[in-house]
Amino acid sequence: MQDDIRTGLSRRDLMKLTAAAAAMLAARNAVAADIPRFQHGAFDITVVSDGFLTLPVEVLLPDATAEERKAIMPRLGGSSANAPVQANIPLIRHGEDLILIDTGSGTRFQASAGKLAANLQTLGIAPEAITKVVFTHAHPDHSGATTTADGKVLYPNAQYFVSEAEWAFWTDKDYETHMPSALHDFARGAQRDLFAVKDRMTLVQPEQEIIPGMRIVQTRGHTPGHISVELAGDDGLLITGDACTNDVIFFEHPAWHFGFDTEPEVALKTRQMLLDRAAADKLKLLGYHWSYPGVGYAERKDASYRFVPA
Repeated sequence: MQDDIRTGLSRRDLMKLTAAAAAMLAARNAVAADIPRFQHGAFDITVVSDGFLTLPVEVLLPDATAEERKAIMPRLGGSSANAPVQANIPLIRHGEDLILIDTGSGTRFQASAGKLAANLQTLGIAPEAITKVVFTHAHPDHSGATTTADGKVLYPNAQYFVSEAEWAFWTDKDYETHMPSALHDFARGAQRDLFAVKDRMTLVQPEQEIIPGMRIVQTRGHTPGHISVELAGDDGLLITGDACTNDVIFFEHPAWHFGFDTEPEVALKTRQMLLDRAAADKLKLLGYHWSYPGVGYAERKDASYRFVPA
């Protein structure tokens, strides 16, 4: 385990650092009016926005030089200090199932996020209609909307899935001893979210299927139990979660670290394998924090990659 995450920023630190920037960016980063929907094999997929987060340059580009930061940050739509990253949540229809991959932030992170429930409502989908929720991991921007502000389970009829390794890591009762202090707020949030649905939670392993054609893929590194979700059909579709956090930075610089990766070197190896496979197999990708709606392909470009929107 790292003595600290790379930036040393706790969730509380991050919220203080980015609150003002998020407010300024909100007006020019509105959610697209047209919500993308497409078929993939037996699956009907709608990419629903949870809004966006604002992250500091120290988290996005910890390995970049000052000149590299100066060149990249404007391309992300931000300032020299902060930039917005989207939150793209797949809503998947398959037979009688209506499945969410992650629940978004709710009221647990930044005010510019937590829009999933409202956007589902615009689609005519009530929380009670969701039958399954699969967590890629239990960071607050992915699991924070498991419950409402008053503690009620938001999707009361859903069955929940998380990897066994993710559950074991975050639910450690001695986390204050075993984890660096920068992760303590994250652990408290993860325990709140995961324990709220403990009685309807299924712990899964890599290669296990949630339903026929929906397979768990281990993508450890961002967190020790991080998973991605692969859908059968065509040449495949991999819902990456945070295994590759940005479609500009980490496609072009796959050897750079991301500030919130708990296991930084493992995360680098995972990302490289993911991008190598995606480029070789023409695997369609759907990234959580990529430019909305985050659907596209990895194309080799010299020793790196470029993102090609679908």
